[in-house]
Amino acid sequence: MHKRTKIKIAIFVLLVGMACMFTAVVTDHWAVLSPKVEKVNETCEAAHFGLWRLCKKYIYISSEYYDEGHGCGPISLPGEENCTYFRHFTPGQDAEIFEYKTQKEYNISAAAISIFSLAFMILGSLCVVGSCTGTGKKRDYLLKPAGMFFGFAGLCAFISLEVMRQSVKRMIESEETIWIEYYYGWSFACACTGFVLLFLCGIALLFLSMPQMPRNPWETCMDAEPEQVE
Repeated sequence: MHKRTKIKIAIFVLLVGMACMFTAVVTDHWAVLSPKVEKVNETCEAAHFGLWRLCKKYIYISSEYYDEGHGCGPISLPGEENCTYFRHFTPGQDAEIFEYKTQKEYNISAAAISIFSLAFMILGSLCVVGSCTGTGKKRDYLLKPAGMFFGFAGLCAFISLEVMRQSVKRMIESEETIWIEYYYGWSFACACTGFVLLFLCGIALLFLSMPQMPRNPWETCMDAEPEQVE
């Protein structure tokens, strides 16, 4: 396969990764939490949240969906929903999920790191656009920092995922919590996909933009004939 074709494929996959990561950052289904349901034919409060908002959902549990000892839900059942933004940056105040206070430091860290991931994606995109409009050495040169920026974006996405995972784990394990069940939602899956695609394709783009290796063992990289990406 021609080098130019490989670079085009890498850029296309990076676009998919960017779309997945952006979708994850702006949506609220990173984790779904359920309290214990004591009785049938009652309303319970489940919750799903992301980096910025918490959404409470009031679900009526009929005998059809009641399972003794299990949590409220599934979250896809119809019910009234109320969403509020976390007060991340309000001094002296903590966001609350029902009666239980979240780990504010975890939530702020996950949100801030995700912003760094978006910033690196923007920088990488600018470099790719510059390489597409440039010619010769300028085009080859801009692909290298683009690959690095996308790789950094993937690493930031991974760190944000791990911080969120630790936040949910700490929340569930707390003695004060009312939650008995949790699972990670489709926003979390989007972030995982974004991390894999951004990191792997960013590294691939970086290697593809490097000068070709010497054809003979006595050549050095400086002596090798430069390969232009058209």
